[in-house]
Amino acid sequence: MEQKKIQISANIISALFGSFDSNIKKIETEYNVTIINRGDDIDIIGESKDIEKAVNVINSLIKLIESGESIDTQRINYIITEVNENNTDEVDKLKDDIICMTINGRALKPKTLGQKYYIDSIRNNTVVFGVGPAGTGKTYLAMAMAITAFKNGDVNRIILTRPAIEAGENLGFLPGDLQDKVDPYLRPLYDALYEIMGADTFLKNMEKGAIEVAPLAYMRGRTLDNSFIVLDEAQNTTPEQMKMFLTRLGYSSKAVITGDITQIDLPRGKKSGLIEAVKILENIEGIRICNLTNKDVVRHPLVQKIISAYEAFEKKSKKEVK
Repeated sequence: MEQKKIQISANIISALFGSFDSNIKKIETEYNVTIINRGDDIDIIGESKDIEKAVNVINSLIKLIESGESIDTQRINYIITEVNENNTDEVDKLKDDIICMTINGRALKPKTLGQKYYIDSIRNNTVVFGVGPAGTGKTYLAMAMAITAFKNGDVNRIILTRPAIEAGENLGFLPGDLQDKVDPYLRPLYDALYEIMGADTFLKNMEKGAIEVAPLAYMRGRTLDNSFIVLDEAQNTTPEQMKMFLTRLGYSSKAVITGDITQIDLPRGKKSGLIEAVKILENIEGIRICNLTNKDVVRHPLVQKIISAYEAFEKKSKKEVK
C-alpha cells in the first residue's frame, strides 16, 4: 500500500467531497482507495496505479470547482470514465470553453468531450448534424450557439423549427389561432430561449421578426440569408422535407440539425430524412456529422442507464430476429 498527499484550498473541500462525502466515496469505490481529509491536505491510500487515477480525477474536479462549475454524480462519472481512458488533459480543457452566459449569469460550457466536438463543429462549419440520444444537449447547445451568433452580430435572425409530426392533420381541431396550435409542440425551444436570453428580450426580438419559431412546413419556398437556423427533432422529417430544409440555406447562414434516430415517430414504412441525409452528406466539406453517445448524457444519471438498457435490448432483439 502507498500513500499520496494533495494540497487543497479549504474553501473548496465541501464542494469536492459533496453531501455526506458522496463524491469522495464514489472515487474510493471506483479505485479501491481510502481518501482522508486532514485540514488543507488530502491523503490517498491504496495501490500506486489506483492512487494515480484517483489523483487525476480529484485534480480535474478541483479545476472545475475553481472555475465555478458545480459537481454532481453525472459529472464525476464522466470524469472517471475519461480518466480511465487516459483523456485527462482533454477533460481539463472543458472548463475554459464558455459558449455564453444565461440570463441568470451562469456560464454555459460543454460538459463532455463529445459536446465540445459538437460546439467546435458548429463554430467551424456551415451545416452541422447533431445526432444522439436524449439528454446529450443537442438542442440546448445549438440554441446557445444561435443566441451567441445573434448577440455577436454574426447573423441578424434566429430561426427555430421542428417537423410537427404529432400535430399532423389534427392541428385544425385544436383551439386558438395558428400560434396557439403550434406553441405546445415548440415549447422546448421556447424554454431554452427563456433561460439563455430572458423572456422579455426574446419576446421583443420575436415581435421584430428577429427570432422565428415555426413548424418546418413554413420553411418551404423561402431563402434564409444571414440566419442561424436550428432544425430540431429532425429524425421525424421525411427525405423530401430534409432536402427542402437544407436547400433553404442562404448566404452568411448556418444550420444545425438535431435528432435522435432511436425515437422516430414517422408512420410505419416512411424513411427518416435525418438518417438518409447523414449518409448522403457525410463527406461534403463544410458539413460535419457529430454523433453524441450515452457518454454525453448530462441529465439525471438514470437517463444514461435507461439509454444503455434500451440499446442492449434492441441489439438483443435484432439478433433474435436474425
